[in-house]
Parts: sequence; C-alpha cells; structure tokens
Amino acid sequence: MGGDVVEESADPAPAGGPRASSSRPKLTILPLIALIFFDVSGGPFGVEDSVGAGGGPLLSLLGFLLFPLLWSVPEALVTAELAAGFPANGGYVLWISSAFGPFWGFQEGLWKWASGNLDNALYPVLFLDYLRPSLSPATRAAALAAITAALTFLNYRGLHIVGLSAILLAAFSLSPFLALALLALPKIQPRRWLAFDPRRVNWRGYFNSMFWNLNYWDKASTLAGEVEDPTRTFPRALYGAVVLVVASYLIPLLAGTGAMDGSRTGEWTDGYFAQVGMVIGGPWLRWWIQAAAAMSNMGLFQAEMSSDSFQLLGMSEMGMLPAFFAIRTFIVSGSVMLFGALLYPAIEYMKSRNWVKFISTSVHSQSSFESAQTQQQAVDEASVNLLPDCSSGKSRKTEEEDPEIDLEGVSKVE
Repeated sequence: MGGDVVEESADPAPAGGPRASSSRPKLTILPLIALIFFDVSGGPFGVEDSVGAGGGPLLSLLGFLLFPLLWSVPEALVTAELAAGFPANGGYVLWISSAFGPFWGFQEGLWKWASGNLDNALYPVLFLDYLRPSLSPATRAAALAAITAALTFLNYRGLHIVGLSAILLAAFSLSPFLALALLALPKIQPRRWLAFDPRRVNWRGYFNSMFWNLNYWDKASTLAGEVEDPTRTFPRALYGAVVLVVASYLIPLLAGTGAMDGSRTGEWTDGYFAQVGMVIGGPWLRWWIQAAAAMSNMGLFQAEMSSDSFQLLGMSEMGMLPAFFAIRTFIVSGSVMLFGALLYPAIEYMKSRNWVKFISTSVHSQSSFESAQTQQQAVDEASVNLLPDCSSGKSRKTEEEDPEIDLEGVSKVE
C-alpha cells in the first residue's frame, strides 16, 4: 500500500555461486517431476531390449526392480542433497567447481552441454520420421526448423510453461500403456514372467539397457534456482520421479510379457510395444502407442533444452561464460537451438562422405503374428502415416523391413 513496491529477494547462493532468480514463476513439484521424468526416461520406449537381451522376462523384471534401488535411488538422493544445498542454476557445474575448482567445473559444464545438444538435435528428427513418406526434403527441413524454433520459443517464454507442457506430454505418453495393462489383464499368465533362457543372455546389452533407462537423475539440477523452495521440493520431486519412471517400465513389461507367448521373447527389441498393442488391443492401440512415442520426443526435447539453457545461464552467473548468457533473452535458448540446427546437417554430411557410420540392427519378423494379421487384412491408416522407416539413436531400420512393426519412438543419446 501507499505506492511502495516490494520486490521479492533472490534466494541466497553459496559463496562464488550464482544467485537464484525469483522474478519469474517458480517450478512446483508436479512440473518438476514431469521434467525429471523426461530427463531420465520419457516412457517405456526402448526397454523392450532388456527382455531379449535378458533371455526372457525374468531378468528384465528383476532388473527394473533391483537396479533402481542399487543405482537410481542413490543417484537421486545425491542429486536431492546437492540441489538442496546449492539452490542455484548450474547444478553439477556448481558442485564440481565447489569441490575441485572452476577449471574442472568448466570441463563438466562444457562436455555436459555438448552431450546434451548432440542428444537434443535428434528429437525433432525422430518426431518427423513418423511422417517421412508424406514430406518432401524441403518441407521436412522447414518442418524441422519450425518445430525446433517453436519448442525453443516455448522454453524462452518461461520454465513454468515448459513444466505444464511436460505434465501434459507425460500424461499422453503413458496413457496408452494404462489401456494396454487393463486389456492384458484377462490374458496374463504369471508363469510367463519366470521365463529365462541363460543361453540367450547378452549381458552387455542387458546391463546397457538397465543403465541407459535408469540414469541421468542429475540433469534437472541445473534448474535448482528456478524451483520453489528447492530444499523441500527437489527431494520430493525426485522421489516421485523415481516411482513414476520405475512404474512406467514395470507395468507395460508385466502386461506385455505376461500376455504374450513366452516362446517369442527373443523378438523383444526396440519398438516391440507397438506390436504388443496390436495383438492385445488392435490397430487403434498400436496407433496410440506410436503417437505417444512421437510426442514423447517433444517432452524429451523440452526437458533437455531447459537443462542445457539454465546450465549456460548458471555458468554465466558464475563467471565462466560471457555475461550476456545471464540475460533472460532468447540468446541462451537460441544458442542451444542454433547448435542443434547446425549439428544435424553436419552429421548428415559426414554420413554421406562415409566419415561416420551408424550401426544398424535388424528387427524381428512379423511371421510370429500371422494369426493376428489374418484377422486384420487391411493396413490401418495409422501404420501408413506413422510407422514406415522410423529411426533412432539406438537403431536404424531399413525400408525393406515390414512397415507395420517398424517403430522407434524414443532414443536418448548422451
């Protein structure tokens, strides 16, 4: 009253660290859970490999029960403690700088940022791969630029908006698997969960799948300065995210492996949940899973963009980068977008010159589902529009393979 303007003070920061901003709406627990979910997972897309590499469902299910306790929970607890102790932007860069000095803090920030941008350059491409047959090269390039710019602008508009969109995307990405679980209930035979063939175990692939899908809990720490009451919110959000991620893996795996023929476990590879949906629910459920996989890429992009942008902002506030990176303008988000926009054509050029090579993996044959396909002679519209020749960082499918089972929804490359 009386015309006085009261400004909310910034949160205190550790000595030598950045000060947390309070001029914009803060992240609350639900948006933070959604962002952590996309930093780590994005949904069960890609966990199918753990069944095939594990020689059956038993090792896969045990892995997603035990590895979170051995790996994810400790990493989440470390992140929660340090994010609460250093409630400022920059996250792990600030932690390393405080422990080992600014040189190693800068190295951590540099390579984490480069890794995140390599990762993020793929997600708009993966999203458009579902529409590949209907887009000319020029239209595809324009669409890539438009999607990247739109999502980057959303990040620039405010982290609270990004958090809300992450909630909606997470709900949509997980919703078909709730339907899958309900439809699979009458068909589940618990004895199928115990199937295990030690001769078919690929330990390297199995452990890679476990760590790949249960890692990166520290990514959201770069946003600590944008979280409301981080000392309370961050530990609770990380706890909620651990439960959500583990449930998003176990529920679809329990439903799919329990309802499907146990003799076909070797065919569980990336994208197999789409075929599980086809067999259990029909074309509509397969289309829903494919659409969820596509939209999950948008959530992955937003979460990665947010972490990378606020990491740069935090590094600038610590004096590691030029001061203009600390200004809340399009510069920070735009720099991430520009790096990704330049990276993709660079990779395509290197591929055309045979300077780099992506390893291809073959997909399972659809012959195992001949009985299901005889009941469904016509190819549904969803498989025509969404499925053909999808690719990801984990595997790349060729056009000669059957398009009806060709799904690569989500991949994380870090």
